[in-house]
Amino acid sequence: MNAVSVLRDTELIFRRQLRLALRNPAWLIIGITQPILYLALFGPLVKHFVSAPGAPADVAWRIFVPGLLVQLGLFGSLFVGFAIIAEWRAGVIERMRVTPVSRFALLFGRVLRDVIALLVQSTVLILTGLVMGLRAPLGGVLFALAFIAVLAISMSSLSYAVGLALKSEDALAPLLNSVAVPVLLLSGILLPISRQSAPTWLYDLSRINPFRYIVDAMREVFLGVYANSTVLWGVLVSLGLAFVCVMVGVRRFQIESG
Repeated sequence: MNAVSVLRDTELIFRRQLRLALRNPAWLIIGITQPILYLALFGPLVKHFVSAPGAPADVAWRIFVPGLLVQLGLFGSLFVGFAIIAEWRAGVIERMRVTPVSRFALLFGRVLRDVIALLVQSTVLILTGLVMGLRAPLGGVLFALAFIAVLAISMSSLSYAVGLALKSEDALAPLLNSVAVPVLLLSGILLPISRQSAPTWLYDLSRINPFRYIVDAMREVFLGVYANSTVLWGVLVSLGLAFVCVMVGVRRFQIESG
């Protein structure tokens, strides 16, 4: 199958998934509610503890908002596997066995829908942060949104693969929660994890968490820093994670549709 056919199939799946999503836009509102609550209720506390004499007034927001964006990317994309289980139960996946549609397109058309949804939610979160006092360069905001798009590709692909493998909401929910919560906490989303601020064992654990590098890189770009080792590591980790997760997702669709 040539590249043109794959792109056409991806567009077809994407448009179908987008139409289905727009019929029930409530999930967009629900997806943004939790980060907004964190921003409104926890943000002032972070501002109180992080701010130091002589520091910029928005320093707390430039630490907190990037973390919330990663949290939104993680939870907003990691639970899309429930939708694929519903499709499998309804026989949609079974009917796809006899279609000539690219297995990559079956995955990526859905993933692109999730990317668009997450970018909309992230934009709302950033705008809310700006209202509350966040100040960040436009380049940093765009860079951060690119990070979120790549993160959505990773987590959506992985979630679809796990959902198709388990085929049970009762099994998927506890598995995702048991993985997502420690990953979230060890990424330093609420406060940066450094040698000075964390016990040695906690710092060492955080260093093996790929999301920690993404969070650190996003905080750097919100400061207007785009070319240092922290940002480079964030880019490499996010792209590597996306590549692995997409390959896992495509392989799972091939198994289910083969």
